[in-house]
Amino acid sequence: MRTGYLGPEGTFSHEALLAAGLPEGEVDAVPLASIHDVVVAVQSGEVRRGIVPIENALEGAVTATLDALTFDAPDVVLTGELVLAVHHLLLARDAQPLDGLEVIVSHPQPLAQCARTLRTLAPQATPVVATSTAQAVRDVMAEGGARAAIGTAAAARVYGAHVLAEGLEDDPSNVTRFVWLARAGDGEAGPPAPVGAPARTSLVFHGDGDGRAGWLVRCLSEFAFRGVNLTKIQSRPLRSALGHYLFHLDLDGRADDPDVVAALAGLSTHCETLRILGSYAVAAATIRAGHGGAHTT
Repeated sequence: MRTGYLGPEGTFSHEALLAAGLPEGEVDAVPLASIHDVVVAVQSGEVRRGIVPIENALEGAVTATLDALTFDAPDVVLTGELVLAVHHLLLARDAQPLDGLEVIVSHPQPLAQCARTLRTLAPQATPVVATSTAQAVRDVMAEGGARAAIGTAAAARVYGAHVLAEGLEDDPSNVTRFVWLARAGDGEAGPPAPVGAPARTSLVFHGDGDGRAGWLVRCLSEFAFRGVNLTKIQSRPLRSALGHYLFHLDLDGRADDPDVVAALAGLSTHCETLRILGSYAVAAATIRAGHGGAHTT
C-alpha cells in the first residue's frame, strides 16, 4: 500500500511510519517534499495512505496539516493516530565546537522545540529553515563548514553525520501526535483499533456569526451542555477576510455516540460549515523511534 510521508528518509514522519508496527511488506513508503504534498497526494489518489504530524507537546498544532486538510483535501479523513517520543540531535559533517557554529538548519517545528536549548548551546548561530529535518541534514552534509542541522538518530545513520549534541528538545517529555490519512470510504489507514478503545473525533467549523459577542461560547456550549469533553481547540484564518476564523476541535468520543450526535446537531445551527475530519481510536501509549511497539510514558 503506497503511504506518503514527509521525506526524505530519516525524518520524524519516517520514524513514526516505521515505528507504527504495520506488518512487514504491507507499506510502500513514499517520501514527499512537504506536509502539504502528503495531504494532497492522498486527496488525488497518488498514494492510498498518508501519515502527518498534527500536534506537538511543546509547539502545539502543526498548522500546515490543519490548513492542507481544510482548504485542499475535502475528501481526506483521519483514520488513526500515534504518539511518537521526539528527541532531537545536533548533526554536522565534521566534529567541531558548538561555539563556532554559524548556522543551524532544520524544519520550523524542531527549531522552535529546541529554541531555548540552542540559545544556551550556540547563541551565535543563525537558524535557517529547511523543508524537513532529514533535508536539513542532507544540506549540511553537502555544504559542510560551520553548519549543523537538527535531526534524528536515523538521519545521522543514513547520511553519516557526526553527532555534536543530543537531547536538544527544551523538554525531555517532548512528543508529537501523528495522524493517518485516507480518502473517505477507503478503509483504515493504521493498525486495527482495539475493540472498545477510547475514541477521538476531529472536526472543523466556521460561521458568519463569528463577529458577534458570544457566538463561539454558544458553539462550544453545545458540547458542554451534553457532557462532551473537548480536548483541543485551534483557530485558523478563514482566508476570506481579515478577522474571520475557522475552528478545529478535538473531542472525546465517536461521531456516532448519541451525545456527540446531539452536540454536532446543535453546533450546526450556529455554523455555515461543519466538517467531521474523522473519528478514530486514541493512541494508548507513546512509541519510541526504532521500536515497532508501544512504550508507555
